[in-house]
Formats: sequence, structure tokens, C-alpha cells
Amino acid sequence: MSATPDFRSDDLIYDWNEIGRKGRLIPRDVTFFDETLRDGLQNPSVADPNIEQKLKLIHLMSKIGIHVADIGLPGSSKRAFDDVLRMCREITDNRLPLGVACAGRTVASDITPMIEISQRAGIPVEVYCFIGSSPIRQLAEDWDLDTIVKRSAEAIDVAVKAGLPVAYVTEDTTRSRPDMLATLFKMAIDHGASRLCLCDTVGHATPDGVRNLISFTKAIIAGHGSDGKVRIDWHGHNDRGLALENALWALEFGADRVHGTALGIGERVGNAAMELILLNLKLLGLLEHQDLTHMLEYCNTAAEAVGWQIPINYPLVGRDAFRTATGVHAAAIIKAQGKGDAWLADRIYSGVPAGMFGRKQEICVGYMSGASNVNFWLRQRRIEPSKELVEAILKKAKGSSHILSDEEILAVVDEVNAR
Repeated sequence: MSATPDFRSDDLIYDWNEIGRKGRLIPRDVTFFDETLRDGLQNPSVADPNIEQKLKLIHLMSKIGIHVADIGLPGSSKRAFDDVLRMCREITDNRLPLGVACAGRTVASDITPMIEISQRAGIPVEVYCFIGSSPIRQLAEDWDLDTIVKRSAEAIDVAVKAGLPVAYVTEDTTRSRPDMLATLFKMAIDHGASRLCLCDTVGHATPDGVRNLISFTKAIIAGHGSDGKVRIDWHGHNDRGLALENALWALEFGADRVHGTALGIGERVGNAAMELILLNLKLLGLLEHQDLTHMLEYCNTAAEAVGWQIPINYPLVGRDAFRTATGVHAAAIIKAQGKGDAWLADRIYSGVPAGMFGRKQEICVGYMSGASNVNFWLRQRRIEPSKELVEAILKKAKGSSHILSDEEILAVVDEVNAR
């Protein structure tokens, strides 16, 4: 079958992912909540970015379609307060389509700085007030239910009285008892919270746990008569390696907002990776009109800002995400390009189309390469691939234990040309 630029993907890719699928993953409006500048900075190995780096990140969040960003805990220090205020003013001055949220404990002293920032910046700040709700946390803190209810209600009241939207965050929700959660959720709704944030604080949940907890929460909201008025957030950590999967399932099971961070940075082993949430939703046929070509810059900017090394095999943004030096793989890509078909070349050996996200397929030369790799590499650099030159480069590659660098290949080119 000869491919043309107008063929449908169904003609060439049989998608087993669609067999028996229950439907579209998010059949309603959902929002993406970026925690890079709050939970992401709680990772013990990252640096706190300077304000210019934070400003650049919020611009990039806006470009990739993030709806709301948690930009810090302004009650924690003067610098935190000043940075949050500066970011809020950047958003208003540039009319960025990005909402802001701040986190704080369920104490008035953490809420009042958010109120001041909102008033000074002229922008609504969504208050995410958190308190532990699991039995293990209660034991460690010497809290009882009455204490948690009282502290929570007082904090929510402070924010609501000031006219700020409130998300009530139960830390360690995924290890909390149903009766405890029912009491806390009803209290939060009664006092004016518009969101309930379900937290997998220690990465305990499996997809079954996600389903059970969201179904339980939806029933509490409906039973309270607040269906459609109170929304559900999902915030997950990656201790079991399930953060991304759980975030996607949370949307499937009915969460209205899902949290993530650039590169999955965060406490301990981190959070769900925002760029991978967006990537997967895009490939599932959602986010059709959302331009994700700035995700590479978003991730690289975040990595530079916090002093983070992106693993070479990291999906989408890792150095090797779209590189191959294997002869058979390279030959297939080259043949597809030879047909003048960029769509085909971008998918023949890649489940993630590089061009959709601002990258491209790369062909290298190494110990598993063939002549096609060398010919392609040379032609890309407008060097005539003579038989002698191709054989010399292949000989060098086959005798090496690594992918040849550009400098190593060019040294062979110079050597052959000097003969």
C-alpha cells in the first residue's frame, strides 16, 4: 500500500488500546493544576529557583494549557510572600490565562498572607488549606477528630469570609477511614469549600484505591446536595511508580482536576509528571486543540531552574527519547522519509510522534548501525557519502563501545579526505 500525506492513521496503525474501551477518558471539562513551584520545590535535592526563573515557568505553564498553578506557601517566609506576589502581578500585567493557588496549613496565619496578596495583586487566589486525616497521622500529631474539624472550619471560614475560593485538602486521604472523611468533607462543604482535594500523599494508592475513593467522595457530595457545586481534585505521589497511571485513572473515575509537576519532581520520589499526563491525553485523542510544542521548553526550564538532571531515557524530553542507532530502525525511518512522508517517518518506530511535541527523530551512528545510518548522517550535513567514507565510518563504529559523537565521525571524514 502506498502512503500519501492524506491517509488516516487507522489505515496503518491498528490500535488495541481502543478495544473494549469504556469511552473517552474525560467526557467533561477538567482542569490541570501545576504543583511545580510548590510541591515540586519540596524535593530535598532541588534548588529554589530565582524569581526570573519562576516567571518564565508560569509563562510556559500558560502556553501548554495549564489552568491553575500552585505558586507557593506565602506564609512560610518573606521571600515566599514576595515571590508569590510578584508572580501574581506578572499574571495580571500580562493577562495570562492562568489561575493561581497557594497552599497553607489550616491556621489563620497561613491564610491571611494569601488574602493580602489577592488584594494587592487584584487577582483571586485559590486557597488550598491542608491537614492530615489518616489514623497514622492523627497518632503522630496527637490530634482527635474534634481538633481537626475545629481547625479546618476556622481556616476555611477565614478564606471564605475574604471572598477567596477554597479547596480543602485532606493529607493522606488514601489511608484515611471513610467515617473520618465523611465528617471532614461534609464540614468543608458546609463552611463553603468549593473543592475537595484527595491526596495520595505517600504514594500508597493503586488504581483500585483511586476508583474506590473517588466514588466514595462523589457519593458524599451528591448526598449532601452539592453535586455540580463541589469539585474533586486528585493529587498523587509516585512512591509505587503509579502516579501517572493513577492520575489518568482519576480522570476516568470522575476527578475534575488533576495535579502534576514538571518532570514529576516533588517530595521523596515525586509527583505525577504533568508533561506525561498531557502527552497521554493528547495521544488518546483528547486535547485536540491544545498546542504542546512548548512542553520540551517547559521541562528543560524547570530542570535548569531547580538544578535537576533529566534522565537520558526519560519519555518525551530525555536525550534518547527519539534517537536510534540501530540499523533496522534507522533504515525504516529513512525509507519512510524517502517517501516524502513525515507522518510515517515520525511513527514507524515511535509510539510518540516527536513532531507533535516539538521534537524530531534522530539517527545516530554506533556499533549496531548499518550503512543507512552513515549515509543519512552524512547527507544531513551535506557531506557526499562515498563508499570509502561510509566503510571507514562503519569500521570506526563497529570497533567502538558507544554511539559515535559528531566530532568522532568528522575526524574520520577528515582522515579519508586527506588520503
